Amino acid sequence: MAVEPVGFPQIACTPHEARARIKENWSRVCDEVSLAAAQSGRSFGEVRVVGVSKYVDAEITNLLVEAGCHDLGENRPQALMQKAKWFESTQAEQASKIRWHQIGHLQRNKVRRLIGLQPLIHSVDSERVLEEIHREALAQSLLVEVLIEVNVSGEEAKTGLPAEQTSGLFERHATRVASAGTQDAGARVTGLMAMAGWGTDPQAAQPQFSRLRELRDQMRGQTGWELPELSMGMSGDYQAAIAEGATMVRIGSSLFRGVLK
Repeated sequence: MAVEPVGFPQIACTPHEARARIKENWSRVCDEVSLAAAQSGRSFGEVRVVGVSKYVDAEITNLLVEAGCHDLGENRPQALMQKAKWFESTQAEQASKIRWHQIGHLQRNKVRRLIGLQPLIHSVDSERVLEEIHREALAQSLLVEVLIEVNVSGEEAKTGLPAEQTSGLFERHATRVASAGTQDAGARVTGLMAMAGWGTDPQAAQPQFSRLRELRDQMRGQTGWELPELSMGMSGDYQAAIAEGATMVRIGSSLFRGVLK
């Protein structure tokens, strides 16, 4: 059973305090990301912070948007669609600033409705899901950006495509793209996504992130595609991910510190 996101009645502070704390948290995370980027010879603008808003309801999510976070990540497609609808109906100006990210497992039967919002889908973990996204995007004349999720830790409990299967998937998808005869619709693979193994500290996580970057570079050479995106790193290990070239880090708990019970 899915856990309902926390709303104002359940938070550990008043709504006014929540607004202030989320703003402070956002500023701190941006400073830390900027420092980590600088230490690896990059700029803050090269790393996008995706605020993982799955923990909270739409109203608290809006406080994060007010603080300056315009990339929002949701685990469940239904929650993403409900929040997007809430923003469109109650916060139209804020809604126009938001880029939605589907970061959790995506079932094929949720694809048709989800892609109408044109989220960036991080969690394409099988060829069947990629095929379904491509087919539906073509049918709806939409261009949907996706990332291939790779299991770099090798843990059986982790989602993601085994690294050794990535080459074949890219090769077959390149054939599908070519046969579609259009560059303006379909599923466009723009990079790779991964999570470090459970309980992995940042020092141990860094080689896993390095493997994802190396795999991305191999797929670049194989396909000729730019593949600019590497989505890797969360609240506990994003500095290590940035050091290995992450272009997106998925931050949740750090943004709601002092707000949630």
